[in-house]
Amino acid sequence: MPPRRLPFIVTLLTAAALVTGCSDGEDSGTESSAPTAEADAAVDQRVTEAEQRASEAEARVSELESELDTARQQAEEAETRADDAESRAEEAEAAALAAGEEAAAEAEPDTGDDETDQGSDASAPEASSLTTSQESAVRSAQDYLQFTAFSRTGLIGQLEFEGFSTEDATFAVDSLDIDYNEQAAAAAESYLDFSGFSRQGLIDQLVFEGYTQEQATYGVDQTGL
Repeated sequence: MPPRRLPFIVTLLTAAALVTGCSDGEDSGTESSAPTAEADAAVDQRVTEAEQRASEAEARVSELESELDTARQQAEEAETRADDAESRAEEAEAAALAAGEEAAAEAEPDTGDDETDQGSDASAPEASSLTTSQESAVRSAQDYLQFTAFSRTGLIGQLEFEGFSTEDATFAVDSLDIDYNEQAAAAAESYLDFSGFSRQGLIDQLVFEGYTQEQATYGVDQTGL
Protein backbone atom coordinates (compact mmCIF):
# COMPACT_ATOMS: atom_id res chain seq x y z
CA MET A 1 0.00 0.00 0.00
CA PRO A 2 2.71 2.65 0.78
CA PRO A 3 4.25 2.52 -2.73
CA ARG A 4 1.05 3.97 -4.20
CA ARG A 5 1.54 7.33 -2.40
CA LEU A 6 5.04 8.10 -3.79
CA PRO A 7 3.96 9.70 -7.09
CA PHE A 8 1.80 12.23 -5.23
CA ILE A 9 4.65 13.18 -2.92
CA VAL A 10 7.06 13.51 -5.84
CA THR A 11 4.58 15.72 -7.60
CA LEU A 12 4.28 18.01 -4.57
CA LEU A 13 8.04 18.25 -4.18
CA THR A 14 8.46 19.07 -7.88
CA ALA A 15 5.83 21.81 -7.71
CA ALA A 16 7.44 23.32 -4.64
CA ALA A 17 10.80 23.35 -6.36
CA LEU A 18 9.37 25.15 -9.37
CA VAL A 19 7.70 27.79 -7.20
CA THR A 20 10.90 28.35 -5.24
CA GLY A 21 12.90 28.69 -8.47
CA CYS A 22 10.56 31.33 -9.85
CA SER A 23 10.67 33.32 -6.63
CA ASP A 24 14.49 33.26 -6.61
CA GLY A 25 14.54 34.45 -10.23
CA GLU A 26 12.36 37.46 -9.44
CA ASP A 27 14.46 38.45 -6.42
CA SER A 28 17.66 38.20 -8.48
CA GLY A 29 16.26 40.47 -11.17
CA THR A 30 15.23 43.08 -8.61
CA GLU A 31 18.60 43.01 -6.89
CA SER A 32 20.50 43.31 -10.21
CA SER A 33 18.50 46.35 -11.30
CA ALA A 34 19.22 48.34 -8.11
CA PRO A 35 23.02 48.69 -8.63
CA THR A 36 22.42 49.77 -12.21
CA ALA A 37 20.16 52.68 -11.14
CA GLU A 38 22.66 53.79 -8.49
CA ALA A 39 25.50 53.72 -11.02
CA ASP A 40 23.50 55.82 -13.48
CA ALA A 41 22.72 58.37 -10.77
CA ALA A 42 26.40 58.58 -9.78
CA VAL A 43 27.44 59.12 -13.41
CA ASP A 44 24.83 61.87 -13.84
CA GLN A 45 26.07 63.61 -10.71
CA ARG A 46 29.68 63.47 -11.88
CA VAL A 47 28.71 64.86 -15.30
CA THR A 48 26.82 67.71 -13.62
CA GLU A 49 29.79 68.51 -11.37
CA ALA A 50 32.18 68.44 -14.34
CA GLU A 51 29.96 70.80 -16.33
CA GLN A 52 29.78 73.19 -13.37
CA ARG A 53 33.57 73.19 -12.98
CA ALA A 54 33.99 73.81 -16.70
CA SER A 55 31.57 76.76 -16.52
CA GLU A 56 33.46 78.24 -13.54
CA ALA A 57 36.78 77.82 -15.37
CA GLU A 58 35.40 79.56 -18.46
CA ALA A 59 34.17 82.49 -16.34
CA ARG A 60 37.58 82.81 -14.68
CA VAL A 61 39.32 82.83 -18.08
CA SER A 62 37.04 85.68 -19.19
CA GLU A 63 37.91 87.66 -16.04
CA LEU A 64 41.64 87.16 -16.61
CA GLU A 65 41.36 88.26 -20.23
CA SER A 66 39.52 91.43 -19.14
CA GLU A 67 42.19 92.20 -16.53
CA LEU A 68 44.91 91.67 -19.13
CA ASP A 69 43.23 94.06 -21.57
CA THR A 70 42.94 96.70 -18.84
CA ALA A 71 46.61 96.31 -17.92
CA ARG A 72 47.66 96.68 -21.56
CA GLN A 73 45.56 99.83 -21.96
CA GLN A 74 47.06 101.39 -18.83
CA ALA A 75 50.58 100.56 -20.03
CA GLU A 76 49.88 102.21 -23.40
CA GLU A 77 48.53 105.36 -21.71
CA ALA A 78 51.56 105.55 -19.42
CA GLU A 79 53.89 105.18 -22.39
CA THR A 80 52.05 107.94 -24.25
CA ARG A 81 52.33 110.28 -21.25
CA ALA A 82 56.04 109.52 -20.87
CA ASP A 83 56.67 110.23 -24.56
CA ASP A 84 54.76 113.49 -24.31
CA ALA A 85 56.70 114.59 -21.23
CA GLU A 86 59.99 113.82 -22.95
CA SER A 87 58.91 115.75 -26.05
CA ARG A 88 57.91 118.75 -23.94
CA ALA A 89 61.28 118.72 -22.17
CA GLU A 90 63.16 118.61 -25.47
CA GLU A 91 61.09 121.46 -26.89
CA ALA A 92 61.63 123.52 -23.73
CA GLU A 93 65.36 122.91 -23.90
CA ALA A 94 65.50 124.00 -27.53
CA ALA A 95 63.46 127.11 -26.77
CA ALA A 96 65.71 128.03 -23.86
CA LEU A 97 68.82 127.70 -25.98
CA ALA A 98 67.31 129.83 -28.72
CA ALA A 99 66.16 132.45 -26.22
CA GLY A 100 69.59 132.51 -24.61
CA GLU A 101 71.28 133.08 -27.94
CA GLU A 102 68.80 135.84 -28.79
CA ALA A 103 69.31 137.53 -25.44
CA ALA A 104 73.09 137.41 -25.87
CA ALA A 105 72.80 138.94 -29.33
CA GLU A 106 70.57 141.72 -28.07
CA ALA A 107 72.84 142.49 -25.12
CA GLU A 108 75.87 143.42 -27.25
CA PRO A 109 74.55 146.67 -28.83
CA ASP A 110 73.06 147.82 -25.52
CA THR A 111 76.53 148.29 -23.96
CA GLY A 112 77.26 151.40 -26.09
CA ASP A 113 73.93 153.16 -25.51
CA ASP A 114 73.97 155.91 -22.87
CA GLU A 115 70.21 155.73 -22.32
CA THR A 116 70.45 152.00 -21.85
CA ASP A 117 73.29 152.50 -19.41
CA GLN A 118 71.07 154.81 -17.39
CA GLY A 119 68.35 152.17 -17.41
CA SER A 120 70.88 149.61 -16.23
CA ASP A 121 71.97 151.92 -13.43
CA ALA A 122 68.37 152.28 -12.32
CA SER A 123 68.04 148.53 -11.99
CA ALA A 124 71.54 148.04 -10.70
CA PRO A 125 70.66 147.80 -6.99
CA GLU A 126 68.36 144.89 -7.67
CA ALA A 127 70.78 143.23 -10.07
CA SER A 128 73.72 143.76 -7.76
CA SER A 129 72.01 141.67 -5.10
CA LEU A 130 72.17 138.62 -7.38
CA THR A 131 75.15 136.50 -8.21
CA THR A 132 75.91 135.91 -11.85
CA SER A 133 74.63 132.36 -11.69
CA GLN A 134 71.40 133.45 -9.95
CA GLU A 135 70.77 136.15 -12.53
CA SER A 136 71.37 133.67 -15.32
CA ALA A 137 69.04 131.15 -13.71
CA VAL A 138 66.30 133.77 -13.38
CA ARG A 139 66.64 134.71 -17.05
CA SER A 140 66.55 131.08 -18.11
CA ALA A 141 63.45 130.40 -15.99
CA GLN A 142 61.68 133.35 -17.60
CA ASP A 143 62.58 132.05 -21.06
CA TYR A 144 61.12 128.64 -20.25
CA LEU A 145 57.88 130.14 -18.95
CA GLN A 146 57.44 132.13 -22.16
CA PHE A 147 57.55 128.88 -24.10
CA THR A 148 55.50 126.40 -22.04
CA ALA A 149 53.85 125.79 -18.67
CA PHE A 150 55.75 124.43 -15.68
CA SER A 151 55.02 123.44 -12.12
CA ARG A 152 57.36 124.78 -9.45
CA THR A 153 59.24 121.51 -9.06
CA GLY A 154 59.15 120.94 -12.82
CA LEU A 155 60.80 124.29 -13.54
CA ILE A 156 63.41 123.80 -10.82
CA GLY A 157 64.17 120.38 -12.23
CA GLN A 158 64.50 121.79 -15.75
CA LEU A 159 66.99 124.42 -14.56
CA GLU A 160 68.97 121.73 -12.74
CA PHE A 161 68.97 119.72 -15.95
CA GLU A 162 70.50 122.76 -17.65
CA GLY A 163 73.36 122.64 -15.14
CA PHE A 164 72.25 125.16 -12.52
CA SER A 165 72.73 124.19 -8.90
CA THR A 166 69.68 123.30 -6.83
CA GLU A 167 70.15 126.49 -4.80
CA ASP A 168 70.33 128.77 -7.85
CA ALA A 169 67.45 127.01 -9.60
CA THR A 170 65.24 127.20 -6.51
CA PHE A 171 66.15 130.87 -5.93
CA ALA A 172 65.37 131.76 -9.52
CA VAL A 173 61.97 130.05 -9.56
CA ASP A 174 60.90 131.41 -6.17
CA SER A 175 61.97 134.94 -7.13
CA LEU A 176 59.44 135.00 -9.97
CA ASP A 177 55.76 135.78 -9.53
CA ILE A 178 54.27 132.62 -11.03
CA ASP A 179 50.59 131.66 -10.88
CA TYR A 180 50.84 127.88 -10.78
CA ASN A 181 47.08 127.48 -11.08
CA GLU A 182 47.26 129.16 -14.47
CA GLN A 183 50.33 127.14 -15.34
CA ALA A 184 48.36 123.96 -14.54
CA ALA A 185 45.46 125.14 -16.70
CA ALA A 186 47.80 125.83 -19.63
CA ALA A 187 49.47 122.44 -19.19
CA ALA A 188 46.08 120.69 -19.10
CA GLU A 189 45.04 122.37 -22.35
CA SER A 190 48.34 121.38 -23.93
CA TYR A 191 47.86 117.74 -22.95
CA LEU A 192 44.32 117.67 -24.36
CA ASP A 193 45.59 119.14 -27.63
CA PHE A 194 48.02 116.24 -27.84
CA SER A 195 45.99 113.28 -26.59
CA GLY A 196 42.74 112.18 -24.99
CA PHE A 197 42.49 111.95 -21.21
CA SER A 198 39.87 111.14 -18.64
CA ARG A 199 39.36 113.80 -15.96
CA GLN A 200 41.15 111.76 -13.28
CA GLY A 201 43.83 110.66 -15.73
CA LEU A 202 44.64 114.28 -16.60
CA ILE A 203 44.72 115.30 -12.92
CA ASP A 204 47.10 112.41 -12.22
CA GLN A 205 49.32 113.46 -15.13
CA LEU A 206 49.57 117.03 -13.82
CA VAL A 207 50.39 115.76 -10.33
CA PHE A 208 53.06 113.60 -11.94
CA GLU A 209 54.44 116.76 -13.56
CA GLY A 210 54.87 118.32 -10.11
CA TYR A 211 51.67 120.29 -9.60
CA THR A 212 49.88 119.97 -6.27
CA GLN A 213 46.55 118.15 -6.15
CA GLU A 214 44.73 121.49 -5.81
CA GLN A 215 46.62 123.07 -8.71
CA ALA A 216 46.04 120.04 -10.93
CA THR A 217 42.34 119.96 -10.12
CA TYR A 218 42.00 123.67 -10.83
CA GLY A 219 43.82 123.30 -14.13
CA VAL A 220 41.58 120.43 -15.29
CA ASP A 221 38.47 122.31 -14.16
CA GLN A 222 39.39 125.16 -16.51
CA THR A 223 39.27 122.77 -19.48
CA GLY A 224 35.68 121.82 -18.70
CA LEU A 225 36.62 118.13 -18.59
